[in-house]
Amino acid sequence: MRILKPISVVLMATLTLASCGTTKTATTTTNVVHEISIITATDSISPKMGEMTKAEVQAWPHMDVFTDSVPGMSLEKAYSFVKNKQGTTVIVGVIDSGIDIEHEDLKDVVWVNEDEIIGNGIDDDNNGYVDDINGWNFLGGKKGQANPEQLELTRIVKKWMPRFEGKSADSIADADKADFELFTELKNTIDKKNKSAAAQVAQYTTIKEMVLKVNDTIVKVLDGKDMNVDNINTIKFEDPLLEQGKFTIMQIIGAGESINGAYEQLDGVISHYNNQLNSQYKIDFDGRLAGDNPEDIKDTGYGNAFVIGSKDDEIHGTHVSGIIAAERNNGVGMNGVAHNVKIMSIRAVPDGDEYDKDVALAIRYAADNGAKVVNMSFGKGYSPNAEWVFDAIKYAAKKDVLLVHAAGNDSSDIDTAENFPNDSKDKITELADNVITVGAMTRFFDDKLVASFSNYGKKNVDVFAPGLEIYSTFPKNEYKSIQGTSMASPEVAGVAALVRSYYPKLTASQVKHIIMNSGIEYHKEVIKPGSKDEKISFDSLSVSGRVLNAYNALLMADKMSK
Repeated sequence: MRILKPISVVLMATLTLASCGTTKTATTTTNVVHEISIITATDSISPKMGEMTKAEVQAWPHMDVFTDSVPGMSLEKAYSFVKNKQGTTVIVGVIDSGIDIEHEDLKDVVWVNEDEIIGNGIDDDNNGYVDDINGWNFLGGKKGQANPEQLELTRIVKKWMPRFEGKSADSIADADKADFELFTELKNTIDKKNKSAAAQVAQYTTIKEMVLKVNDTIVKVLDGKDMNVDNINTIKFEDPLLEQGKFTIMQIIGAGESINGAYEQLDGVISHYNNQLNSQYKIDFDGRLAGDNPEDIKDTGYGNAFVIGSKDDEIHGTHVSGIIAAERNNGVGMNGVAHNVKIMSIRAVPDGDEYDKDVALAIRYAADNGAKVVNMSFGKGYSPNAEWVFDAIKYAAKKDVLLVHAAGNDSSDIDTAENFPNDSKDKITELADNVITVGAMTRFFDDKLVASFSNYGKKNVDVFAPGLEIYSTFPKNEYKSIQGTSMASPEVAGVAALVRSYYPKLTASQVKHIIMNSGIEYHKEVIKPGSKDEKISFDSLSVSGRVLNAYNALLMADKMSK
């Protein structure tokens, strides 16, 4: 799943990088737990006014809506509630792009397979994976190697080209017409995307070159003076392009950004669109490194133990893992949601679309090796081998594993739009009751509550959680804020792990419904994702109509466990 990374407005870029046997229900507004009320109603709360500090923005997902007027998950209240309770360790599988398990804030919370001997080249525990000390890399490749890949729609076009390339609709047999129509639609999409990506690369390359040139000129003119808005504004250029560039530089600095930071963001934009051209929408590209047949689910002897991936190019899994379990209160970086957690790194998500085979085997790996919660911050619009994943979800349910899945970043109603993996073939009836799908929300407790990019669905999104401006770990001991439903999902996974730590007898299904039913209510209209100002009831955007709350979840778990 492509993440969302904020790009300065003055650079004109916001990127989208890269869900139900039972019908989902939500109940209760107030329950009593040993005279402690589970309060979910928020009609009397006014949104926080005024600007928040940088530290407050970084910490907002953990805030308490009742005391801070910010719709965080009341995490400190949650920890106060369990401070005299004994928790057990919970293994959380993170199926993602890889994790920097050497990061200063993650290295002590990484799962270690104690039944495996490091580096002896033997499958000591007989689980089918050699030297899987911290997890498994289903993408294969060398240590530290990145893995660009095609999107699934590109793979479909590539696979069907021998059948349909150069043919007209009237020459296609009736039995093949549906496939031919899809092939034609996807081929046109690829052509348009490639043309658009090429234009974006050219545009942002020009912007970067302009910023570089103007910045160098301004530095020379200032001749040692401070590089601030007032000093820059005194400079007058006869060349209109330089003058325009000057105002761009002023806007960057005025917004609190650095010029080097702007360069880095522009490089990220250019790289993003180059990846579309060179791999994601490139029909003749083959990014598979594992040496297996991705169309054969029985071909399982592939991959390796290099679970980190590329620290230079793959940040997603590291950021997700920090949200869940970055070591708490160690004086370093930031605090994850859950303690008593060990993160199992399962690398199966490339820079492109994941293969169904990898996802299915990754879920089974997590379930077989002790994970009780699995975070899945990825997704795609086509799934040729969805049955493999459906079977893996049911397998995980039998193992009592809760799967937490990001709803996606297309501003779409996934009750109608396709979004894989999901837990229902017809978008109504669940295959199993162990998947919780998460939409993204903001720190604004008003009509801007729902993130503009977030997918939604009254039947197929279960709950909303913080997903905008989420501060967490980056590779190489760094920390940054990014956004996406990819960030909302691990907030829920963290709370699920917290509940399972203190109430281990609760089942995956019970924990799922506790999270849904204990969330904060918001019975007002919000701006519909993907629109400028169209309003829609927040209650209609998910099954529960609620916002994640860790404190309430623990209260409800305590009641249910008794």
